[in-house]
Amino acid sequence: MDKRTLSLRLRSLTVFRGMLKDPVVDGLLACMECPREDLSGFVSAYSEFVARLYEAGYADLTEYVRSRVEDSENPLIRLRCAGRQEPPQLKTSAAADLDALAEAAAVTPQFLRDGTGYEGPLAGFQSSYGELAAEYARRLERIGQVGFGVYARHPMFRLNGAGRITPVGSPDPVRLGDLVDYQREKELILGNTRALLAGKPAANMLLTGDAGTGKSSTVKAVVNELWQEGLRILEVRKEQLHLLPGVLEELKENPLKFILFIDDLSFQRDDDDFSALKAMLEGSVSAKSRNVAIYATSNRRHLVKETFADREGDEVHRQDAMQEIVSLSERFGLRVTFLRPDKATYLNIVRRLAAEGGAGLPDEELCLLAERFALSRSSRSARAARQFVDGLLAG
Repeated sequence: MDKRTLSLRLRSLTVFRGMLKDPVVDGLLACMECPREDLSGFVSAYSEFVARLYEAGYADLTEYVRSRVEDSENPLIRLRCAGRQEPPQLKTSAAADLDALAEAAAVTPQFLRDGTGYEGPLAGFQSSYGELAAEYARRLERIGQVGFGVYARHPMFRLNGAGRITPVGSPDPVRLGDLVDYQREKELILGNTRALLAGKPAANMLLTGDAGTGKSSTVKAVVNELWQEGLRILEVRKEQLHLLPGVLEELKENPLKFILFIDDLSFQRDDDDFSALKAMLEGSVSAKSRNVAIYATSNRRHLVKETFADREGDEVHRQDAMQEIVSLSERFGLRVTFLRPDKATYLNIVRRLAAEGGAGLPDEELCLLAERFALSRSSRSARAARQFVDGLLAG
């Protein structure tokens, strides 16, 4: 296939037409379409194309094209995720597109140089011919584990200021093996999350307990353990709770499973967001959206900050008011409590972290310093243990 024919085939992409907006593919087209007599234009276009490939972190054109095809949000994959039958014409067009993209992925430096008459040095890149259509078909069969688009490349997301789902650039890498003790709590969260991944009814979960006991870290660690099985997490701030209906609508046809994560949750008595979350928790969110469960953490068991006036009853129906306050936490199907560690558990965490960091202190001295640190903070917690050991290693 010559450059003109390949260029025309790429220009005729339909199902994967979004690939034409890719900077590397666009640079490749500019290089192939450069007039033969314009040597300066060819060298510039070629160098720009290779520079874009390098800038994307690749020196292998085949691997680059394959990665972009896998991440493509296209009509074929949207129909598949919605559980609808793909029309035969769409399948035929997709196959033709993938064949053209496979040819583009196999382009070599010599192929681009041929016919230009240019004999000078040019930057190099690798390429090979692969069965792109067959690879993509296998990927479609695993779409519930690998995802597509931005969801294929990132495990953790957040809502930005405009309420749009965006990936977390530097996600917390914590793993379950990094978290000492709290085995029962970890198993409860892991078991519920595995049910979500398996398509079984999964409970919305409330994690309560003292600050620094590892509630948030455990949720993120579970995601890091399971994200390659199709799990993603989307962090939502309390003031964004009114956006949840739109978020659920956006996620409902995504083939992956999602934890909507609300960290450090608490409300004032007349907080509008209180009603928004309560409405979302009516019944089971996972029953309405089989691929979503809400996980929230709080240092408060009842979530709503009470006043003495609430307790003493300055309303006619004081009992109804108090029931309203506690009703939100009761709407979570599963509640897990992280208690502050006792002295033995706290020191066990310190020993584990110190050993991993190579602190090298005698056990008696290590425990004495760790206890002194905890007393100065008036708190024994996993967070305090981490802070102590980090300070010890830094010194």
